[in-house]
Amino acid sequence: MTGSPATASNTTPLTPDICVIGGGAAGLSLATAAALFGVSVVLVERDRLGGGKDAVISNALIAASTRASLVHDAGVFGIAAGALDVDFAKVQAHIAGVVAALAPNETAERLAALGVTVIKGEARFRDRNTAQVGDQEIRARRFVIATGSRPAAPSIPGMDKAPALSVASVLTLSRRPERLIVLGCGSEGVELAQAMHRLGSSVTIVGTEDLLAGEDPEAVMLIRRALLRDGIALHEAAKILRVETPRNRVRLVLAGTEGEAEQPLDGTHLLIASDRQPAIAALDLELAGIASDAGGIVVNNGLRTANRRVFAIGGCASGNRHGAHLGHAANHQASLVLRNILFRLPVRADAAALPRVTSCEPELASIGLSEEQARKAAREIRVLRWPYAESGKAQAERQTEGFVKLVTDGKGRILGTTIIGAKAGELIAPWCLAIEKGLNVKDMAGLVLPSSSLSELSKRAALSVYSPLASRPGIRRLIGFLRRFG
Repeated sequence: MTGSPATASNTTPLTPDICVIGGGAAGLSLATAAALFGVSVVLVERDRLGGGKDAVISNALIAASTRASLVHDAGVFGIAAGALDVDFAKVQAHIAGVVAALAPNETAERLAALGVTVIKGEARFRDRNTAQVGDQEIRARRFVIATGSRPAAPSIPGMDKAPALSVASVLTLSRRPERLIVLGCGSEGVELAQAMHRLGSSVTIVGTEDLLAGEDPEAVMLIRRALLRDGIALHEAAKILRVETPRNRVRLVLAGTEGEAEQPLDGTHLLIASDRQPAIAALDLELAGIASDAGGIVVNNGLRTANRRVFAIGGCASGNRHGAHLGHAANHQASLVLRNILFRLPVRADAAALPRVTSCEPELASIGLSEEQARKAAREIRVLRWPYAESGKAQAERQTEGFVKLVTDGKGRILGTTIIGAKAGELIAPWCLAIEKGLNVKDMAGLVLPSSSLSELSKRAALSVYSPLASRPGIRRLIGFLRRFG
């Protein structure tokens, strides 16, 4: 089967090995990998290849805000940088440039060169074996649904009339928001709130849950303290009564505590960074015998649906709305499904094996079980830690806030890792390998890492597993006995 970037108009049914529905990160990853193995692939996308650019826009925005923070804090190194002056139009140009630089990797022409047939349109299932796009029938050996998810406005009275922003809206703003209200206490909300504050906006975070719910409470406390220290207003576990739009602005009205009046929060802009909903409404899943719920398409541990010919990956799969729309999670799931389709290998999608990163300051990265989860899962656990303040590199860079925290079982097998501090997203990498391969903490303690880098923090945390041995009487007697022999 040859690739073609044009919309197919031929009424002859296509019979590829794989039909991928959705051209976002997950769909592109699977389609390109399958094509490289010489497998015939049809990719259906109703909008634009590459999907939404939220992750790219966020990363570019955070990078700009980080530079602003470096200029602001240069005084502690004896460097006078003058008053901070942020040209928001140039910040937007920087973001647009990053998006444009990555665009050539996500074109129909590139996919066609790899042998992928691209069809533009809305896919619907006709039966368990057939999908329809306009007049074109597709009878694939296997289907992979990768339609992703999209931001979902919370069900709050008045929300439908409020001029709410999304991440992509940053590129359309004519000026920097003066008073920004960020609705959402998750990773995306925290990242965007701190970035916009550092670029000059007054920011308030409002969430119906606690800040970064599900992450290590000790690490979250450091982030909470940093946000408040920066001057960001924070309203966690809030009950939002309604949204008002006085004079084309936005106002969130929160319920007061017991015996107190309602609390209005006024802003010039409202950015929604809360829940997401799966993009599956148009697929006619019931005709293909595919089950779904409020969270998305129901899949088993191998990402297979109730129809054994069909898989679902990424944000459209139930249980993935909060994380699998991210690139690394989507790519991982795509590789698992491809392994099963091409080589019939059994696969198992394990959410605990996926790293989670919140790109704020201090940065938070984690993988595996949290301390609380580990206590429920294992009979005996051990918690090891090492503070950033003990690192010469961290002291030199004035980035001493944070720690590396390891959770192991009674035999030393690593169950989970949390890193809070500078470059946490980079430092989590070896721990991803350790958990994937079931390594013991003593394996990590034996690594030789450069002492002039933050990576030594991980080694120090692992080495602390030996600390109790130094105080054991038996060990001391053995050392004393061996000393007699010179």
